[in-house]
Amino acid sequence: MLEIGSFNDLIVQREVSFGFYLNPKEDEVLLPSKYVPEGGLRPGDTIRVFVYTDSEDRPIATTLTPTAVVGDFAFLEVKDSASFGAFLEWGLEKDLLIPANEMTTPFKKGEKHVVKVCFDKDSGRVYATAKIDLNCSKYMAGIEEDMAVDLLIYGVSDLGYKAVINNTHCGMLYKNETFKTLAVGDKTRGYIHKIREDGKIDLRLKKPGYASVEDSTIRILEVLQKKGGFVACHDKSSPNLIKQLFGMSKKEFKRSVGALYKERKIDISDKGLLLKTE
Repeated sequence: MLEIGSFNDLIVQREVSFGFYLNPKEDEVLLPSKYVPEGGLRPGDTIRVFVYTDSEDRPIATTLTPTAVVGDFAFLEVKDSASFGAFLEWGLEKDLLIPANEMTTPFKKGEKHVVKVCFDKDSGRVYATAKIDLNCSKYMAGIEEDMAVDLLIYGVSDLGYKAVINNTHCGMLYKNETFKTLAVGDKTRGYIHKIREDGKIDLRLKKPGYASVEDSTIRILEVLQKKGGFVACHDKSSPNLIKQLFGMSKKEFKRSVGALYKERKIDISDKGLLLKTE
């Protein structure tokens, strides 16, 4: 059975003047000639193709690779807009439609938005939705506290950054615990901090507890090297200055500076931090 909006491994059935038909007659799909790989195809060959629908809602195959497939979240650019929706660039000749009722705000040409690629079983069409919260999994299978995860930022508020977790769940990075500026569409590595009773997920960019010290010490050494071996900042400096220079909390900074001092990699004075040389 064809999986519309996904990759399929299909068998070549017959050749016609305008391409090849793949799959048995009752479930066949056309691969147009322009997508046939160099070297050609013969009946019986197996080929991996992406299947979607053409302008007349007929299944069509392509060897082009879209930015996202059904089930994926992606950051896509608006190519055009109309009263009924907008068209998104996703790497194929036929743009991806996001219906007006799947938008949270009107989409304008040239903007980029995080959307999820979906499949409507009734119409057989692939479409996009910007209602990210409603289309994230509510089941906690595969998610646990302290685990490392991949994040895609899809929303920014005064409270923090909303993120898609591992292409399945949604969570929040709170600004008062996030020591670098993020924007919609950014991808970053993070950690599950807490799974609440109501199913909401709190996130952090730093490893839990003292496990984050190693990454922070590397960051401090990198900044010292870029600054010529000295930075006018120490454990008595303001949290804002520490955040500006090193992108971490004062607590994290103090722990990391202490670790570097014990390892004899830096000296500390009332003027700042000095990188020790061999």
